[in-house]
Amino acid sequence: MVLTGPQLQAFRDLAAVTPGIDVDVYQQHGKDPLDPVIGLGRADARIGFFGRDPGRDEVQHGEPFIGAGGQHVRRALYRRLHGGKPLPDFEASRVVGRGFYWANTVPYKPLGNKAWSTKVKQRFHPLMRELLVGHWRGDRIITLGREAFLWFGIGQSKVERERLEAFWESERRFEDSVAVTLSTDDGRSREFTIYPLPHPSPLNATWYARFPGLLDARLAQLDVRADNLALP
Repeated sequence: MVLTGPQLQAFRDLAAVTPGIDVDVYQQHGKDPLDPVIGLGRADARIGFFGRDPGRDEVQHGEPFIGAGGQHVRRALYRRLHGGKPLPDFEASRVVGRGFYWANTVPYKPLGNKAWSTKVKQRFHPLMRELLVGHWRGDRIITLGREAFLWFGIGQSKVERERLEAFWESERRFEDSVAVTLSTDDGRSREFTIYPLPHPSPLNATWYARFPGLLDARLAQLDVRADNLALP
């Protein structure tokens, strides 16, 4: 799945007026800093992954969730889909992701790898909502980290935001799931079920070692199998 001309231009137009994109990294890899790093994936994928924003490796390869944290995710996917076998190489990590949908809160690398401000996330929110509501048929999303999870409260009522914040504070947030409705600017809406996980970055000392087991449990919970990746 690729962005249409108007969709791509909409992202480029917003990026052009968004300070804080790490232009130097894009230039180092011969990439256009106005082009979004969006993996998307197949529109009929049952399961989606939603993260914070791309990093240096994602810019280099033009693909999200491909750096150190993303490899943590892809290793678990490979084990799940290949009978427990270890991920053999980088190319296999790219291939294994093709059965899933991928997106981020803001599809541009920020300076210093700091999370984008709420203002910037709000700016890109309508475009990302359109992708999830209008272009992906699945409705099960594994979020990676607090920023990705609370993105689903942007633009929602105070009651809904508080409900999501309370869910994130619960001790069972990495075991339970929560339903969230997203609406596009033209009034279309869909309900998604969110399955939160911690951020898989090696810098996340609290959860990094536990992340594989938590993700394995989520994949089992969602019945992820090689013959069960796509919707009917």
